[in-house]
Amino acid sequence: MTNDLRTRRARAAAFLTPVLFLAACGSDPDESKSAATKDPTATEQEMSTATPRLVSTYDGGLHVLDANTLELLETVELDGFTRVNPAGDDRHVIVSTDAAFRVLDTGAWSEAHGDHEHHFTAQPELTDVTFETDHPGHVVHHADHTALFSDGTGRIEIFETSDLANGKPASTVLSAEQPHHGVAVPLPNGGLATSVGNEETRPGVTVRDAAGREVVRNEKCPDVHGEAGAAGGRVVFGCEDGVLVYDSGRFTKIASPDAYGRIGTQVGAEESPIVLGDYKVDPKAELERPDRVSLIDTARETIRLVDLGTSYSFRSLGRGPRGEAIVLGTDGALHVIDPVSGKRTDSIPVVGSWREPVDWQLTRPTLFLHANTAYVTEPATDELHRVDLAKGEVTASITLPRTPNELTGVGG
Repeated sequence: MTNDLRTRRARAAAFLTPVLFLAACGSDPDESKSAATKDPTATEQEMSTATPRLVSTYDGGLHVLDANTLELLETVELDGFTRVNPAGDDRHVIVSTDAAFRVLDTGAWSEAHGDHEHHFTAQPELTDVTFETDHPGHVVHHADHTALFSDGTGRIEIFETSDLANGKPASTVLSAEQPHHGVAVPLPNGGLATSVGNEETRPGVTVRDAAGREVVRNEKCPDVHGEAGAAGGRVVFGCEDGVLVYDSGRFTKIASPDAYGRIGTQVGAEESPIVLGDYKVDPKAELERPDRVSLIDTARETIRLVDLGTSYSFRSLGRGPRGEAIVLGTDGALHVIDPVSGKRTDSIPVVGSWREPVDWQLTRPTLFLHANTAYVTEPATDELHRVDLAKGEVTASITLPRTPNELTGVGG
């Protein structure tokens, strides 16, 4: 670990201690983060602002934390390997277990009231809301709906995201043509975009209308994987030779600069037509550790490659508050890229150098972003770091009781 990184860690630890002390005492002088009514015996408390929360998985369960203070709020024990994805309502997280999607209530939410909102917190809990399935796969929230895809059966379950606040929501159940490692994306008109494939091949995407009728199909996206939304309502699917963009009833293929230029993980931003993606060029690699990322301009239909000078993993990509492309490199730094110019604007040291493991389920530093803050796990030290993107530095760090794996969060 470099001396510069040690100095940042020391400053972060010094910063964190008084924050946790004030939280324990229940008297935070900063009213923007304090409760409007703080009754320690109450299960629900009204807050003056939204309270973002984090959910980290570990081998045997979940940790739920206050994103502002990094205080550990709840530990949930769960057997087996688990995955986590935000449900899309800024309150709930979908937990993928061996045979079901389960719903975690993070205990932070906001309610509209005329021209403003009221903000609340409660104790986090793993609810009884369960969607049984075989090999839970991708969770996608789009157009006010959430879609759960079952890799083992091709079952697709879709519900209105806001209905989670009232318990198990009514859902629509559809099926992919064949089981495969796939994805389903709800569309604004009630339709659904679904990957096409089987256990051997995944050639493209089909779109159905609200009545379930196919309206358009494209099978020129070999090894289709993942999705991301872009400005203007466009939806992007990764291919081994570029991306497939769906927009207003039609598909557009944007080809990679290389004959084999696989894009499998993408991250969009509502305010930007440009999607950040990974980029791999070796079809024979057991695990390719790429050192370039792709910037996919869905408006101009181009792909720009950016050389990072360091590798990264599929848990390394994120977008900043103004659409910045942010990549957590194996050199331990967050690399901030202007998505329009492709120029690197900052490099923020956060963790020690690391190497991506071959097994995708094994731990590695993981990035989650909310507003102007980045959160990064460091499994080698069991730490979680908070990074102020505007300041370009680590502002707080904690050591978790168990080694963190996946990381996600909600806005509260």
